[in-house]
Amino acid sequence: MIRTILVLLFLLCFFIISIPLYLIEAIIGHFDIHKKERSSFVIVTTALKIIIWLSGIHLIVKGQEKVPKDQAVLYVSNHRSYFDIVTLYPLTNNTTGFVAKKELERIPFIRRWMRYMNCQFLDRENIKEGLKTILNCIATVKGGCSVCIFPEGTRTPGDDMLEFKEGSFKIAEKSGCLIIPVAITNTENVFENHIPFIKASTVIIEFGDPIDLNAMPKEERRHIGSQVQGIIGGMLKENSLANVES
Repeated sequence: MIRTILVLLFLLCFFIISIPLYLIEAIIGHFDIHKKERSSFVIVTTALKIIIWLSGIHLIVKGQEKVPKDQAVLYVSNHRSYFDIVTLYPLTNNTTGFVAKKELERIPFIRRWMRYMNCQFLDRENIKEGLKTILNCIATVKGGCSVCIFPEGTRTPGDDMLEFKEGSFKIAEKSGCLIIPVAITNTENVFENHIPFIKASTVIIEFGDPIDLNAMPKEERRHIGSQVQGIIGGMLKENSLANVES
């Protein structure tokens, strides 16, 4: 229970501190939008690192050196927990925006920081708005900011994954960026498995080899979703065994 209380107290403090920071970031963005994105990225990743520490998460990271640091990429990950973003976001290179469910846009405190960092809100019930979100992500990547998506469309705790939505990969196809498969293991044991309490746990995040759609035959590109899902599934299987043994 103490970890839950500490995280809630920190979030309250961060909310209070955010009020003047919003103004500072707005002023910075008036003169240099990219500088605002970078400073917001630093502020939020620092806050998330503190949450990771307060939650007692032992983070094991594999393959991070495979991610290019000089270009925007499309991170594609399985989705198990609210703590997926908490643990993954500080590991991304440069500025990165997430595709999140539309409901998060209703929370002013979260919404403003997400907008500062080029995050997109997806309405899963509206096909037209979903297409608009994908187009915004393509423009974001072309502008030099990476994007992270969860192609399952919702959280699926455990070893099984829902089928990846192929439309999500249009971001890489149309922008020409590399795809980085990401396997996240055991985040559900931090919170979802024993709501409302936070439990100290080991979380494994593995980055796979970059995938270049432009180097693939057209026929293979049509099924890139299932291919990436297979890669992530293989990493999850290996890391689940490693996590049990540890």
